[in-house]
This record gives sequence, C-alpha cells and structure tokens, in this order.
Amino acid sequence: MIRAIKGTRDILPPSSAVWNHVETVARRVFQTFNYQEIRTPIFEETLLFSRGVGEDTDIVTKEMYTFEDRDRSSLTLRPENTASVIRAYIEHSMHQQQGVTKLYYMGPMFRRERPQKGRYRQFYQIGAEAIGSDSPVTDAEVIQMVHEILTQCGLSGFEAIINSVGCTECRPRFISALREKLSEVASTMCNDCTRRASTNPLRVLDCKVPTDQPIIEQLPSILDHLCETCSAHFATVKKLLDGQCLHYTVKPRLVRGLDYYMRTTFEFVHGALGAQNSVLGGGRYDGLAEQLGSKVHSPGIGFSIGEDRLVLSLEETQPGTHQHKLDIYIAPMGNAALHHAFGLAAKLRKAGKSVELGPDAKLKRGLEIANKLAARYALIIGENEMNTGQYAWKNMATGEQTTLSHDQLLSHS
Repeated sequence: MIRAIKGTRDILPPSSAVWNHVETVARRVFQTFNYQEIRTPIFEETLLFSRGVGEDTDIVTKEMYTFEDRDRSSLTLRPENTASVIRAYIEHSMHQQQGVTKLYYMGPMFRRERPQKGRYRQFYQIGAEAIGSDSPVTDAEVIQMVHEILTQCGLSGFEAIINSVGCTECRPRFISALREKLSEVASTMCNDCTRRASTNPLRVLDCKVPTDQPIIEQLPSILDHLCETCSAHFATVKKLLDGQCLHYTVKPRLVRGLDYYMRTTFEFVHGALGAQNSVLGGGRYDGLAEQLGSKVHSPGIGFSIGEDRLVLSLEETQPGTHQHKLDIYIAPMGNAALHHAFGLAAKLRKAGKSVELGPDAKLKRGLEIANKLAARYALIIGENEMNTGQYAWKNMATGEQTTLSHDQLLSHS
C-alpha cells in the first residue's frame, strides 16, 4: 500500500469546498484592491532563498527541500513566495510600470517542519505584495485588505497584532542592546534561543517555547529604540487603522521569522488553532529587491495567509457551512426513463443547477440515494411522467411532493 508522504495529505470533499470558498473570496477582495495574479515556479535557485530569506533563519538552515540538478546547480522547492515574486519583479523590469505594482498568488510551499495541527511539509499560501511604495498608507491598506479577506471568508474572533521592527538605522542599536541582555540569560533558554542569541538575536523574540516567554518579556523593546522616521511611520499606520475602527494589539516582541522585514510587521491569530495560532503574517521589506540584485530601489510590503490554517479555523468554527449542495437528484424508473432523464439532466445543468443522475432503480432505492447525497429535490421520472410531460418533484427537506411541467422544471429554483 503506497501512502501519502509524511507531512502531506489529500484534500478531500467536503473540505475541498471550504478551500474553494476561501480562494474565491480572496480573489474577489484582491480585485477590489486592484491586485493582479502572478504565478511563479515551484522551484528556484537555492541562492534566491538563502540570500532573500536569510542564511541564519530556520527556514534556510533546517527546513528547505534542496537538491542538485543534473547540471549540478542547486535548486530548492520554494519555502515561501515573496522572494520569488521580487525575483520576477526584477527580472521582468516591472518597476517601469506606472504606480505601485500589486500582485497576489496562491499555491503550495514546502518546508521540512515537524507536522502538527494545521502545519504540513507541503502547505498552501495565499499572499500579496505591494511593490514600489514606502508609504505607511500602503501598510495600513494591506492590513485592511487582510482583515477584509478573513471577514468575508466568515472567520470571526481573530486578532490583529502589529509592530515595527525599525530600519537599518535604528535596528542595529536595538540588536546591540538585545545581544547584551541575552548574554546574561540565553544559557537558561531553549537550545534554539541559545544558538540564536549569537547568530541572529531577533529570532529569539519569535520563540514559542512556553518556559522562555517570561524571559522574553523582560528583554528590551524595539519600540524604545525606533528612530524618528520609523516612529512617525508606525504612528501613521496606527492612526489610519484607528480611523477605520480596525482593532489591533501592538506587540513589541513581534518580529516575524524572515530577515528581510523592516518597519511594519503584523500577524493575525485565531484561538481555534491552539498554541500555534497564527493564521497569517506579513510586513514591510524595503531593501529586499536590492538584496536580490535590483539596481532600482523598490520598497514593498506583503503578507501570506496559511491557507491550511485558515481552512482549519473555518471548519472548526463553522462546520458544514461551505459544503457543496446538490440541487436535484433524478430518480429514473426503467431503461427508457434513464435515457429520457439523461437529456433532461443536461438541460438542467445548462440552467445552472447541480444535478446527479441516478441509476435505473426502484423508487424507494432512488429516494434513499437522494437522502444520502443531501439533495434539495428529487425528480422522479417513470413511464407516466414521460407520457404526460408532468414530472413528480419532491422536496427532500419537507417531504412535500408536487407536479411540474417541463418548462416549470427548468425555471424552478
């Protein structure tokens, strides 16, 4: 028996209907904010991610699926998509377009993490990037767009968390203060934090180990070290969100897990996911394009929704809400009725109805199948219905049965 590889899984009905719902909503919201779709390759040169994501991040050091191609080049299955989008932006000289370049994507990503609730080795992201603007207005608009996607998907009870991680001017001063404090306490923390304290101290703030949290709360706050420009930028973001009555919490320890973030960072969390409660995250990355070889300054901000985790939250809080509903089950009685029903089913489908054509069977058996499929209506076709052109129409919820003509049938809801 060949089974799915550990950390991957098949998305089956009825869950697939929730996935389709989420993606349909996201596309609709992206359109209202004037974002257009981009599709990048699933694998890229390894250097793109090591340079873009960060050599010392857990993603690069522990989690990437990297392999040698036949020409001995090193390739990696994409662990995230922002670096790929920026690579495409540079390669195709998209900076020459007028205004801000707004792109969105959907698709699978790959990281060799420990599989757990809502977290897989092949996982799916819905994300967006706004490239070419360093305005705090763009930051607030992106956060507002995320809020709109979650709301329109039907998710409630989520929380927005925001922070600023400074810039190349003020963050080094903060890191210096952080490193000094960590030298006193890192030995009492988890192994990852002990290592990160010297290699990448900001990552310590991203630690999820419960016993480390009291120590992390006592570490210096980035908000006390922001330069005047970063402080004003963050203040404007908050003011714009306040003006839209969009509730958020400022969390000074929020740094996100990728090296390219600067200034505004944010997460949306939901209680249905337990300890690992992040549904999505994002932030500003004003130097990433130059880091990946651009000769043009191209500031940007983006986010990625963990689609697996969003679907899980919706399934746990709204079970069955987005399942596919069968409109009509056709129950033919006799071979001639089956042939007649075949043509009728085609007409009903062209009219926009979802139709299941049953096998030639006795009426009792046909209605049993209609019940199992949760059909709204059963259309019963026998010799009498074919001769008179009057069809037996049964409401499966109420049990009420009426008679409809051919034309009434095609227009009936």
